[in-house]
Amino acid sequence: MDLDLHITRFDWAGAPVGIAPGLVRLARTAEAVGIKTLSVMDHYFQMDAVAPADDPMLEGYTTLGFIAGVTERLRLRVLVSGVTYRPPGLLAKIATTLDVLSGGRAELGLGAAWYEREHKGLGVPFPPTAERFERLEETLRICLQMWSDDNGAFAGKHYRLAETLCSPQPISSPRPRIMIGGGGEKKTLRLVARYADVCNFFGSPEVVAHKIDVLRRHCDAVGRDIREIEVTALLQMREDWTVDDVLRSAEAYAAVGTATVMAGALGTDPAGKLETLFGPAAERMRAIRPRPL
Repeated sequence: MDLDLHITRFDWAGAPVGIAPGLVRLARTAEAVGIKTLSVMDHYFQMDAVAPADDPMLEGYTTLGFIAGVTERLRLRVLVSGVTYRPPGLLAKIATTLDVLSGGRAELGLGAAWYEREHKGLGVPFPPTAERFERLEETLRICLQMWSDDNGAFAGKHYRLAETLCSPQPISSPRPRIMIGGGGEKKTLRLVARYADVCNFFGSPEVVAHKIDVLRRHCDAVGRDIREIEVTALLQMREDWTVDDVLRSAEAYAAVGTATVMAGALGTDPAGKLETLFGPAAERMRAIRPRPL
C-alpha cells in the first residue's frame, strides 16, 4: 500500500515569508520518507468549513511548479481542480507544462467544483450543478484530445475550440494520469468509470467499500475493468495518532480495496510530523496488500 500527502493549509508557515521555505522542507521531507504523490488543494479561498476563508491559500498549479523544482521523484497533482477555474484548453496546457518541466511527474485532478463563495468573490461564473457536470465531461474529452495526435477542432455544448494543438506533448506515457475527485454515485462515479485512472474517496472504510461497489457497477456498464483504476482515500486522522494508529487505519482501508491512503499535512510542523509519524508508517505500509478489486 502507498502513502500520499495532501496539503490543505498553509497557516503553519506563520507569515507569508515562511511559506516558500516551509514548502521546500515539507516537500523534500515527503520525498525522503517515501511519500508517493504530493497533492495540494486548488482553491482561491480557504474552505470556510475547515478554517477562516481568509487563511492563506495558494494557487494550485503555481505551487506544484515550485515544488517540482525542489524535488526529483514526488508525483504531483491538485486534489482537485474545479472545472470552472480555467478554460479546458488552458488547463490541459498548464498540466502539460507541469508534466514536461517535472520530468513526467504530473497528474490531472479534476472535479465539478462546489465552492460558490470563492467564485462570487473573484467574479468567476458558477453555473448550476447539472451544467458543471456537462462541462466536466467536455473538459475531460478536450484534455484527452489535446494529449493525442488529433489537433483538430472540438465542438461541444459548452466549449468550442478551433484547434486542440498542444506542443510539446506531455512526457508521461501515454499521457498524465487523470484523477476525478468526489463520490457522487450517479454522475461522478460514472465519469470515473469512463475517464479516470485514479479516484478519491472521503469517509470510513465502510463508506469507501460502498463507493467501490457503485464504481464497479459503472465500470461493468461501460465495459471497463475496475482494476485499471487506483482507489485512494483520505485518512480520518487525529493529532494524537501514533504510527500504530496510522497502520490500523491503513489496513482497514486496504481490506476494502483501497490502494493508497492520503495523510494530511498536520499541525504547526507538518515536516516534523512526516519524519516522526508518517515516515515510519510509510515504510511499514509497503507490506500491506490491498484486497483485489
